Amino acid sequence: MAEASSNNGGLRLAGKVAIVTGGASGIGKETAHVFAEQGARVVVIADIQDELGNQVVASIGTQRCTYIHCDVADEDQVKNLVQSTVKTYGQVDIMFSNAGILSHTKQTIMELDISQANRVYAVNAQGMALCVKYAARAMVEGKVRGSIVCTASVEGSNGSLEFTDYTMSKHAVLGLMRSASVQLAAHGIRVNCVSPNGLATPLTVNYFGVSPEKVTEIFKQYSRLEGVVLTPRLVANAVLFLASNDSDFVTGLDLRVDGDFVLNKSS
Repeated sequence: MAEASSNNGGLRLAGKVAIVTGGASGIGKETAHVFAEQGARVVVIADIQDELGNQVVASIGTQRCTYIHCDVADEDQVKNLVQSTVKTYGQVDIMFSNAGILSHTKQTIMELDISQANRVYAVNAQGMALCVKYAARAMVEGKVRGSIVCTASVEGSNGSLEFTDYTMSKHAVLGLMRSASVQLAAHGIRVNCVSPNGLATPLTVNYFGVSPEKVTEIFKQYSRLEGVVLTPRLVANAVLFLASNDSDFVTGLDLRVDGDFVLNKSS
């Protein structure tokens, strides 16, 4: 493996075919760029934000990147995403299952709106499972020792004062990853999670309705680590580690990119 890396100028994903869901903005967009920079043969971006997705493709280059409209909550669309990738490029080496949504309201358990919770679950938990399912099938059928990375959250390992449905959905992602990592190990397929702390992305900026700088200040209180601000690039670098051969013997890991999460610094 070291020799192969050297022959490709040290590029960590040389020749790999990667799918990035939720790749039109935020962490997904940044990860798509990192994958391309690290030599991926092609990065397939899947999202429902068509204009933004095509802008990412243009910024990376159409010879290295393509966009497919995909709502991960729709099983047929996820199946088509993976099958069309295999048909066009021969295989899937990396699935970064990243698409997710936030709660619409800061509901506690006593205010839980099941209809809202169902939509959050449909995307964050069921959609995540569908991406893992079809990526795993493609890797097993193609005899690919692939890497599947899911975006979880610090909310997946902690309780929350609000956003009950979102927190529940991210706990489900960890259960999915742990089960899939056990079940797919016999095929040499690694399954891991990256769990970021809160950070400024178009999704969170739109939710709070304030500037990215203000969102960063809001989330700063949830990290003990001083001297660094969490950005999509830092999360993308963690995903790169899990997707590449640098983590070749790592599976079933929840990699927390959280600056030592804390509910508030006075605790």
